[in-house]
Amino acid sequence: MLSAKTEIRSKLPKVGTTIFTHMSKLAEEHHAINLAQGFPEFDCSPALQKLVDKYIKQGKNQYAPMAGVMALRQAISQKVFNATNTEYHPESEITITSGATEAIYVAISAIVHPGDEVIVFEPAYDSYVPAIELSGGVPVFITLAPQYESIDWEIVSSKLSDKTKAIIINTPHNPTGKVWTLTDLHKLAELAVKHDILVISDEVYEHIIFDGQIHISASSIPALAERTFVCGSFGKTFHTTGWKVGYCLAPKDLTIEFRKIHQFLVFSVVTPFQFAIAEYLAEPEHYLNLSAFYQNKRDLFLHAIKDIGFGIKPSEGSFFQNIDYGNLSGENDLILAERLTREAGVASIPVSAFYDKPVNYTVLRFCFAKNDETLLKGAELLSKATIW
Repeated sequence: MLSAKTEIRSKLPKVGTTIFTHMSKLAEEHHAINLAQGFPEFDCSPALQKLVDKYIKQGKNQYAPMAGVMALRQAISQKVFNATNTEYHPESEITITSGATEAIYVAISAIVHPGDEVIVFEPAYDSYVPAIELSGGVPVFITLAPQYESIDWEIVSSKLSDKTKAIIINTPHNPTGKVWTLTDLHKLAELAVKHDILVISDEVYEHIIFDGQIHISASSIPALAERTFVCGSFGKTFHTTGWKVGYCLAPKDLTIEFRKIHQFLVFSVVTPFQFAIAEYLAEPEHYLNLSAFYQNKRDLFLHAIKDIGFGIKPSEGSFFQNIDYGNLSGENDLILAERLTREAGVASIPVSAFYDKPVNYTVLRFCFAKNDETLLKGAELLSKATIW
């Protein structure tokens, strides 16, 4: 047993096993359909797999440069310029990371000092707040409903102080599926410039957006681009979440500080995957067709559950759909999610897991990045569930 001197004092005393791990484990134990954790059930493109094999056989198996393979940074630079007309220099403003989670963590670590406040819109992805707290920062929450329609920017403004260092945004948003509008981003830019605040923009679902809407990157607004870390991921775009290849776009001065931490956290990212993705990006249809692919899955799932009695606002983006079961049950969302997994055979995520303090929303999040047969079977089991 550790002595009083060596006893570990947790830096994250409120943090336990993530809800994603908990619900996926429960799904496995009860042989339930896992519509909880956000990973695609289907494999990535055979062409992309062949490119990985090609570069492994070419011997691209040693450390990549710390900032990433230049071919991939150049491909990202061109891709972003084509989409936003914003130039990021491959040498000094683009860094390849071990997934977007690392990019977000490093960005926060690079700029947040003890006592600094960081604005977080909740419901929020669960990695944001621990990263803030590990740097000694203080999260300041803007609380939104899980089916929110708009952001009250007067409330956001009222939360700012002389201690506010940064604002974290996420669009398309996990778990609500909300897509930020151009008006939102201009309001954000106005506040960020006025109060000299930095921005961390989580844009991992940038190519998964529905019903004719478009993704507007923070990088496309000049006043934001000059003060923002834009964090992206190829895991969501190319169905390769297990590869953990992401990136961070930021102006040179921010990138310098970003790389100081990145180099000691992972140093570099798996080399053959970087070369493969760089070549795969040469054909834009590999990511430009993604929205239609996922919208078909969203629509299939929503049609299959439409008669159960849920309150549904169709997701605008990401591969998640929130459903409100309040018309059927007033049960706590975590308890219900666990019971659905055990008794109905379908795993989901309780939306309360995305909030700092307990909430009474009767909302569950389902992932529709699954094969059609899985989605239809999950919908059938939900419709037959006797716990409603």
